Amino acid sequence: MKKFLESEIPDLPAEECFFHVICAPIEETVSYGGGTGRGPQAILDASDQLEAFDGTNCPCDLGIHTVENKKPPCNGFQTLEDIEAEVSNAWKNGKFPFVLGGEHTVTLGALRALKAAGEEFGVIQFDAHADLRDEYEGSKLSHACVMRRAVEDLGLPLFQIGVRALSLEEHEYRKAKGIVFSRDWKGIPDDFPEKVYITFDVDGLDPSAMPSTGTPVPDGLSWREAFQCLENLAGGGSAPLQCVESNGVQAQPARKIIAADVVELAPIDGLHAPDFGAAQLVYKIMGLAARSR
Repeated sequence: MKKFLESEIPDLPAEECFFHVICAPIEETVSYGGGTGRGPQAILDASDQLEAFDGTNCPCDLGIHTVENKKPPCNGFQTLEDIEAEVSNAWKNGKFPFVLGGEHTVTLGALRALKAAGEEFGVIQFDAHADLRDEYEGSKLSHACVMRRAVEDLGLPLFQIGVRALSLEEHEYRKAKGIVFSRDWKGIPDDFPEKVYITFDVDGLDPSAMPSTGTPVPDGLSWREAFQCLENLAGGGSAPLQCVESNGVQAQPARKIIAADVVELAPIDGLHAPDFGAAQLVYKIMGLAARSR
């Protein structure tokens, strides 16, 4: 199995690597364009073109281990239970789990693992869609329901960035639960947990920047906006996020990124720029996580 950034780093034992990349090519509940099952492999392939230096330091110096699935099919973890087990294994050994999807449902496996470990954390969701339906096409375990499961079943705080397509049901649920959201990535409450899990659905980006996804929605984030937002979340941005309190506007405190995923890349044959962008996004989050330790 190909490894993330294998062109730049030695093949170190898992115990010597801080980042554990877990490929989860699940594609079972996609509702428009397909291809997300090929997303993890495309990211691994594109990662060979990354520079080890990310502009600040070399996150790969901490070691990156790409977890191999020993059970058939051997090209990635195909069930939420297997994802949960691998994330749990990485976490209990002091590692940073990074899941590559696959459809957005894979996030639930990771969140279950961290919740079961007793961690207190919030979820930062980059997405074009709210994913807050209770059921979609007869399933509660759909890509359209994953954040509903996170909030309702796991009791996790949620902050949404870039959502611009949601149903009336989701709109009403968001109001009832007081879920905070922003189109322009400002306004995270100051009492939001310090520790955060970042889930980045690539359709949160504008289709002009990310055409390789099954459910594109116009008026999304640019690459620059997305990267700036991530830097702000980790406290490294030049224009800190703001939170509004009764006594005015204050600088947003930095968050500690404890785990992450990048999902919903649906590669287009012959169009490699989006694949490389997704790989760079993964490495960007790794760099921020390394600096927020």
